[in-house]
Amino acid sequence: MSSRSSSSSLRVRLRSLGPTAAAVLALAVGALLPAPLARAAAEPEPPFEQQVLFKASQDPGYTCFRIPAVVRTTKGTLLAFAEGRVNDCSDAGDIDLVLKRSDDGGRTWGPLRVINEGAGDTHGNPAPVVDRESGRVLLAETYNTGRTDGKNCEVPCDRTPHLQYSDDDGHSWSAPRDLSEEILPREWNSWYATGPVHGVQLSEGRHAGRLVLAVNAETWDGSRISANHAALVVSDDGGDHWKVGATDSYPVGADGTFRQKPSEMTVTERTDGAVYVSGREQDGTDLGHRTHTVSRDGGDTFAAPFEAMPDLYAPQVQCSTLQFGRRMLLGCPGDPDRRRTMQIRSSYDGGRTWDSVDRGTTVTADWSGYSDLVRADGAHVGLLYEGGTVDARDEIRFARFTEEWLRPRRGPDPTTRDHAPGARAAAVLGGARETKGHFGGALALDGTDDAVRLPFRRRLALGSGDFTASMWFRYSATTGEQPLLWMGGIGTNQPQVWLRGEPASDRVTGLITTRDGAAPPRSAAVRTTGAYNDDRWHHIALRRGDGRLTLFLDGTRVTDADVPGSVSRNSPFGVHIGQRLDSRAHFTGAVDDVRVYDRALSDAETDALRTTCDAVTHDTVARLPMDRVRGRN
Repeated sequence: MSSRSSSSSLRVRLRSLGPTAAAVLALAVGALLPAPLARAAAEPEPPFEQQVLFKASQDPGYTCFRIPAVVRTTKGTLLAFAEGRVNDCSDAGDIDLVLKRSDDGGRTWGPLRVINEGAGDTHGNPAPVVDRESGRVLLAETYNTGRTDGKNCEVPCDRTPHLQYSDDDGHSWSAPRDLSEEILPREWNSWYATGPVHGVQLSEGRHAGRLVLAVNAETWDGSRISANHAALVVSDDGGDHWKVGATDSYPVGADGTFRQKPSEMTVTERTDGAVYVSGREQDGTDLGHRTHTVSRDGGDTFAAPFEAMPDLYAPQVQCSTLQFGRRMLLGCPGDPDRRRTMQIRSSYDGGRTWDSVDRGTTVTADWSGYSDLVRADGAHVGLLYEGGTVDARDEIRFARFTEEWLRPRRGPDPTTRDHAPGARAAAVLGGARETKGHFGGALALDGTDDAVRLPFRRRLALGSGDFTASMWFRYSATTGEQPLLWMGGIGTNQPQVWLRGEPASDRVTGLITTRDGAAPPRSAAVRTTGAYNDDRWHHIALRRGDGRLTLFLDGTRVTDADVPGSVSRNSPFGVHIGQRLDSRAHFTGAVDDVRVYDRALSDAETDALRTTCDAVTHDTVARLPMDRVRGRN
């Protein structure tokens, strides 16, 4: 018997397990969990607990599980869906849709069941939604021809939407039907994807009862991808018929660049009845890895085009949202570059703004990826997410938590003044304290969580132009990365500007990474031959101009060739003093008189920064004396 036949037979046997065998398997799975799930009735539940729900070693027949989605039925049952990937973890292989059920709010779960077998093809992107009027659970999904070589789908990809449903609380499922005639316009003739995340049924307004799901697609013009599309699809008859509603499209230039590519969108009905749509932003020239918009007419149109959110730090990954009382919750990794550190962040204004990473509640510091949120019961939220100690695709976990477990809403941070035109005060994080500076006062940073973060302004994004960044620093550390100033993204592929001490390498480095058109990212760096970690004040400036990148340290110049392109494109964007963008390194020492200009200062002007506190001018992007902290109790 072939391995393909053996795997298929095993999945069929799992699908037909009787009640006794299912109970035995559930006990076996429970034995692998980190904490006992059976609790005495009188024992209070912990505010947070989690377990492994899908994993290859505990669910035979699969190499990998990915793409979680979860809903709560009208009977209170939780249905957790995932892609069961048979041969490998690639996106376009032999993939089944699998399901586990919980009748007790996610404390315990039944055995794995196959509800849609790929039989060599890809059946994935689960997007479930519950019709509260009939109790029917509908599951949208996307098919494409499977591969055996581990590669992605060819472009154009033959992706088609399908739908199946359950009328008995997820026990049995209808045969899938093709939805292409209803929600796949002819010009969307390449990539197409449903969800993957739960949809919503509207409860307010003239469209109450409407089912809403999100999809994204691409257009192939015969030689290349020529447009990206993000849309809502809606049904007003319980899922019997569907239509394409709100749509936002972005042309792709001949060089392969485009403004945005909203995808893998999560939808939430806000308390005001509007539909909030939050999506993954993939490689557009707009800043940020997250983008959002709203629909105020039940999903028929978007109130405005998608708008990228530069200061919502996240990697390029699918995330999930859920309205939970007065908060809207976002389940998403908090690292702006890599898929790790799953967090729950809150919005108190309907998704217009979100908590920063330091205000979020961390679910795990492990690698983590796709997720979905659900109201598990009257008091608990459930988070179904990809996670692992080695790779985000190691397993799919289910976490349960209460609102008390989330960090309480925090008041405003202390601030320090930014004198640049139109600038708001910068947030002082951790316990940064005032100290004596080179010019008057300065801020001392403890190397643990102290930093200064500037609120996002478009002018801080320096783009492809010249600039000069300047500051004073004093430190004595002999180890570790010592970030002085960080502007833009992080990682080898993200546009950025930074200055940092590297005492173990006996140097101070200034670096830029740029993107120019559709070309790969390029970096240029300039370095000193000493660490300047003698606990004395030193002046540093990084200048881009005339095709050169120049580092000034106490008047000594180090110069190298510039690399063309933008230092602020695609990536999440933050400006931090004393901290890396991903919070994985902090400066230990003191900082003073931070300035950024959107032009290349001359040698004489740059040298003058060491001796004068000149007035703010029109080309001043940031000017922080760092001499006073306001608002600290």
